[in-house]
This record gives sequence, C-alpha cells and structure tokens, in this order.
Amino acid sequence: MSETYWWIRQIILVAISAFYLYFGIQVLISAYSLNNPFYFVLTFFASNFIILIAAALLVGFVYRMVTYYRRSKEMDS
Repeated sequence: MSETYWWIRQIILVAISAFYLYFGIQVLISAYSLNNPFYFVLTFFASNFIILIAAALLVGFVYRMVTYYRRSKEMDS
C-alpha cells in the first residue's frame, strides 16, 4: 500500500507542476498584450520565475520517479 501511495503522490505532484508550468506560459503570453511597460516588465519576470520553478520541480519529480522505477526493477531481478 505504501508503494501505491508513493506513486499516487508523485503523479499528483507532477500534475501540479505541469499546471503551474502551463499557467506561467499563459501569464507570459498575456504579458505581451499589456500597454504599460512597467506592468509588462513585472509580469514578464514574474511569469519567467513561475516557469523556472515549475519546470525545475517537474524535472525533479520525473527524475525521482524514473530512478525509483529503475531501482525497483533491479531489486526484482
């Protein structure tokens, strides 16, 4: 049961990271429709920060899942 819970938790974390990555991209796209340069710069850097954090977490979670899967296959062999 513990292993199933771990996989479910990792899949949920990957989904949340993917959602925030998508959200950051949408904010970046919407930044280009702003007319005020100050608001553009703030929104642009905020969206890039959201994208950076979400992508780093997504890569980390996927890496953890792949490593766990490979180790479990080695233990079964």
